[in-house]
Amino acid sequence: MERWIEEGRVTVNDRVAGVGTRVTSRDVIRVGRRAVHWPEQRHLPQVLIYHKPEGEVTSRDDPEGRATVFDRLPRLREGRWLAIGRLDYNTGGLLLFTTSGELANRLMHPRYALEREYAVRTLGRLTPQQVDRLKSGMELDDGPARCLVVEDSGGEGANHWYRVVLSEGRNRVVRRMFSALGLTVSRLMRVRFGPVKLPPRLKRGQMCRLDRDGVRSLMQLPDSPVDSAGATARG
Repeated sequence: MERWIEEGRVTVNDRVAGVGTRVTSRDVIRVGRRAVHWPEQRHLPQVLIYHKPEGEVTSRDDPEGRATVFDRLPRLREGRWLAIGRLDYNTGGLLLFTTSGELANRLMHPRYALEREYAVRTLGRLTPQQVDRLKSGMELDDGPARCLVVEDSGGEGANHWYRVVLSEGRNRVVRRMFSALGLTVSRLMRVRFGPVKLPPRLKRGQMCRLDRDGVRSLMQLPDSPVDSAGATARG
């Protein structure tokens, strides 16, 4: 194969390939005029949607003996469940698990900046200036951070809800951004990770499996890495 590549006989999407050229199942690969068909993946990895309650840690073992998200997961005959991202002890909502290390690593890779959507309850309301700061970006102790979306979702009394979307998953980043503005987050729930939404009927502590079409969609993501400004390459 390497000799054919060096001879220029192999093309990817009608361009001459080089040794080490990376390809995906969507690329058209030819040796001369003959198309090389991507092998069909018969065994899809499992993906589990879990509604994490507050009061569980996203680790297999906890030195303090607290409950972990892995305590409730179904047993596997082969392999083990891998968490796609994390949620801190006091944060609930959508948490994904998979049996594929490759899929988990790809979905968590910061290069692709998959969106994370949260429902955020605060003590007090954001001012227009504070919303602008969240969306334009602010400097945290581990680097800059910004929200793609900040929308008022209403509330009563001292508590107020916001819909917040970010393209990163750094540790406690939502709480730290609001804290930098002088607001306390009294409740935080993740309701979406990339294209996967938390099913409205899935109660805290419950789980369900993502169907085959949903798993295939995840395996085709992400297609477009982000640039240094945080926008997707397709705009």
